[in-house]
Amino acid sequence: MSFNNLDTLYRQVIMDHYKNPRNRGSLEDESVTIDMNNPTCGDRIELHLQIKDGIVEDAKFEGEGCSISMSSASMMTQAIKGQQVDDAMNMSSIFSKMMLGEDVEDIDLDLGDIEALQGVSKFPARIKCATLAWKAMEKAVANEEQQ
Repeated sequence: MSFNNLDTLYRQVIMDHYKNPRNRGSLEDESVTIDMNNPTCGDRIELHLQIKDGIVEDAKFEGEGCSISMSSASMMTQAIKGQQVDDAMNMSSIFSKMMLGEDVEDIDLDLGDIEALQGVSKFPARIKCATLAWKAMEKAVANEEQQ
């Protein structure tokens, strides 16, 4: 597949998650809630995680922002649902490396739709948009572990 076709496909995946977000909403029962924002652009997320016995049983988000931040939140919640907390944190670490432009091709982990955000690394001003949900997840896990 040529670069232009791949770029177009990735843009379509991002816009699909933006226009049809997965896991949008809130959780009531026994969930950890984290509010975070990106003051440089106004993106805001409220992340809800339900963690039991070291597993992310459910993940939802609310918020507003650009297509990158909202798509990333949609992709992240979809990817971490049902995962061990350690695996979700590992995925976050890999995502951060990808945003820094590091090669993640050799990593034995299927990132699925998340790979569509790889091109964001070429636009430093947008990296915080893409990582906002992931930073919220890391903070939620840290808060859960402290309880």
